[in-house]
Amino acid sequence: MTKKMKLLDLEHRKCRACEGRTKPYSDIRIRQLLTSLPDWEYRDGSLVRTFEFMNFYQTMAFVNAIAWLANLENHHPDMEVGYSRCVIRYNTHAIGGLSENDFICAAKINAMLEL
Repeated sequence: MTKKMKLLDLEHRKCRACEGRTKPYSDIRIRQLLTSLPDWEYRDGSLVRTFEFMNFYQTMAFVNAIAWLANLENHHPDMEVGYSRCVIRYNTHAIGGLSENDFICAAKINAMLEL
């Protein structure tokens, strides 16, 4: 992985299972990768973004799209869902921190919203 990974690189990658030897990303690496993910932030050990919608129907359509992506990638976020907003939180529970998988999924969500 290059030092300055571009969003395009992330959105075309596939999540891989984290094994016992996988180490969580350092704060420095996290901050580097965040530059490729507009509107995402590093908060409380997670990659977090809040999405706002016009109504409940749009919110639920988004949630269903995220569920589809999560199953496709076999990497699942925590989600807080309300009438017109959804908060997505990624972290890799198996390693107790952030991994490439978290950034891949966040990049795929950003790309999906650009369609």
